[in-house]
Parts: sequence; C-alpha cells; structure tokens
Amino acid sequence: MTDIRLEITESGGDLALNGFDLDRDDGLESAVVMSLFTDARCLPEQIPDKDGNPRGYWGDSYATEDGDNTGSLLWLLKREKRVNRVLNQARDYCQQALAWMVADQIASRVDVNTEYLESGVMMIRANIYRPTGDSVAFQFDYAWDQQALRSSSSTIISV
Repeated sequence: MTDIRLEITESGGDLALNGFDLDRDDGLESAVVMSLFTDARCLPEQIPDKDGNPRGYWGDSYATEDGDNTGSLLWLLKREKRVNRVLNQARDYCQQALAWMVADQIASRVDVNTEYLESGVMMIRANIYRPTGDSVAFQFDYAWDQQALRSSSSTIISV
C-alpha cells in the first residue's frame, strides 16, 4: 500500500511532488514525519506559562480510542536550554510519539537517539525495526529556534 509522501521543507512540511503528480511512499516515512513533527496536545500542567495553548492535532478530535493521539511534545522544549536533560526529554518525546507503531504491529521495535549538532540544531535518529526483521533509519536535523526542519538534511537510510 502506498501513501502520499510528505517532505520536510524550511517552513515545516509539505506534500512531495514527482513532476506534476503527487509523489508516493510506502507510508512509513510520512508516518514518522507526522508522528514526530505534529504538535501533540499536552497535559494542563505542561502548558508553557506564557503560551496558555495546549496545542494538539485537530484530527485527534475524531479518534475512536481514548489516548489515540498524533504527534509529539517536542514543541514544549522550544524555550528550554540546550542541556543533556532536555536532550534526553526530546528523545523520550520522540520515543513516545513513535510507540504506536509497535502497538499497531507496524514495527517490532523503535529506537530513537538525539544529539546536538550545533547551537540551536538537534539531530534526531529514529530506527524502525519491522516485524520482518528489516530496519529503516530516519535522520532529521531539527532547527530548534525556528521550530522547523532543514530540508537539506532529511535523509532516509535503509539498513
């Protein structure tokens, strides 16, 4: 089964084109991008003081199961200092955002690593292990200050 491919752009993300038609993928890349870079709704006690907005993906209003939410809480780290504690929290947020893949048996395991590349940029590596034993690695440079991804650094590596 194929899906419309999402691509990372300077402003966040967009539908990918192949000539004058929409480009397609097997759905895994698009699922990872949606899971990591869509803002998940946070708990009331997590709302940043000045913001007051719990955010969240509008499609979650139509979820058929409680707790079936889309996205990650990476957006909560926008004003945080670039220290190891925050890097670990970012990894945990990414791991939580991708956990549905194991629950839905799309993956047998998901591993996420994060590291700082330079001031304001975090590298996110997600390895998705399929039930067949194959794995696919995704790598994203997350430009912290712009809350967007740099398009030139999004790569997919099949292992």
